[in-house]
Amino acid sequence: MEPLERKVADFVQDNDLFAGAGRILLAVSGGADSIALLHVMRRLTQRRAIAAELLCAHLNHGLRGADADADEAFVVHQARELDVPVVTRAIDVKAHAREQRLSIETAARQQRLNALAEIARDHSCPSIAMGHQKNDNAETVLQRLERGTGLRGLAGIRPSRRGGDGLTFVRLLLCCSRCEIVAYLHSRNLTWREDHTNADCVHTRNRIRRHLLPALQAECNSSLVDELAALSVSAGRLYDRIAREAAVAIEQHANCDGTTASIDATALAGLAEPVAVELLRQLLTGLGLGERDLTRRHYGDLLALAGRSGAKRRLSLPDGFRAQRESREVVLRRPTPQGRDLPGPVELRVPGTTQFGPFCIKAQVLDATPVDSAAIAARKDPFLECLDFDRVRLSLVVRARRVGDRFVPLGQQRIQRLGKFLTAARVPGDVRSRTFLIEDAGRILWVCPVRIGEHAKITDKTRRILELRVTPA
Repeated sequence: MEPLERKVADFVQDNDLFAGAGRILLAVSGGADSIALLHVMRRLTQRRAIAAELLCAHLNHGLRGADADADEAFVVHQARELDVPVVTRAIDVKAHAREQRLSIETAARQQRLNALAEIARDHSCPSIAMGHQKNDNAETVLQRLERGTGLRGLAGIRPSRRGGDGLTFVRLLLCCSRCEIVAYLHSRNLTWREDHTNADCVHTRNRIRRHLLPALQAECNSSLVDELAALSVSAGRLYDRIAREAAVAIEQHANCDGTTASIDATALAGLAEPVAVELLRQLLTGLGLGERDLTRRHYGDLLALAGRSGAKRRLSLPDGFRAQRESREVVLRRPTPQGRDLPGPVELRVPGTTQFGPFCIKAQVLDATPVDSAAIAARKDPFLECLDFDRVRLSLVVRARRVGDRFVPLGQQRIQRLGKFLTAARVPGDVRSRTFLIEDAGRILWVCPVRIGEHAKITDKTRRILELRVTPA
């Protein structure tokens, strides 16, 4: 076993990364890191250092034309040479970016994670191995420092992250530097593909990789990558302890009902500041407020609300959230639920027209052979949606939003609280005020006029379309 392989095997064992995995999905782009991942994992499973079957997955993002097709062919060849089964999938990053008004970078990341999760579920892979290495972690820490961060940010890329759907994303190369990986590939006469878009320094990540980090290594500390790796491990351990203490304090001193969270002011003021800030973060994100919207100033104002009787007794927080000192408690409130003027649940006629408060909803079933999914995705009318009729369970119900509603948004795989989704998607208040739901058998099909659910989306296999059109009554 080569030194790098032994290093990775020890890292996997020390962090208990694949306990009982059975089958592991390898995310392989064709770049140096992922090719090293593929070969190292194949060698470790052959030697029983890791007891699992392997499946290779390659995603074609459709962004680099012939180069992307060549990447796919290269990965398929590499996997087959190693006798590792391989799955390829095309993802439409540009369409997702356009629909969700995201940067290409963000849209690619979302689509990539969602597609990998879908492949993992389809092939019974509880773990997804990614090719992130020590330099990636250093770049992540520097990027977060640049925009401002706390302990959670300093923790960088964690060796494993378990999602709400039970899948675990694993980064087993975090113990290796980019130089070590390239040296390993050269020692075994292995080639890889280069993504020339990584040279575009318009993106912050590429600028840090190509300019900032090398400059810091050259002029300040040649072992900076190792130092940042050690810092992120220490920060992660400390953050985990703080998060546990905050969770205990919530259990002992807070009450949450989905729309309001209250915490004993004296107990909050008595906590160490990092624990108090983490407690507030957990409460506010639990109510649906996106944590990136919260700044140090917000946390400082909230702590002042708990600690000083003469402090301002009401605070406005992002996205309409509010905080207030009420007697001995600090109370956090999400925006007042909309849709109070809407009627109770109404069965939706399919086909047919149904009135729901100030809205009329027309449902019709259309043949869809062949399906033009690109044209459907390009529609710009938020009050018109198309679903796969054969994946819908009749009868349908239209109703107002309720506290605790959850669904799986289009393009994602994990169930989310609706309030948290609307906040993260930055849905304006005037749109929220006219938002209602169409569901089948308790599953949310459409948060009208914002997003449909993932489970009834149109695909190339769709044969019948359920078209839903909403107009004023």
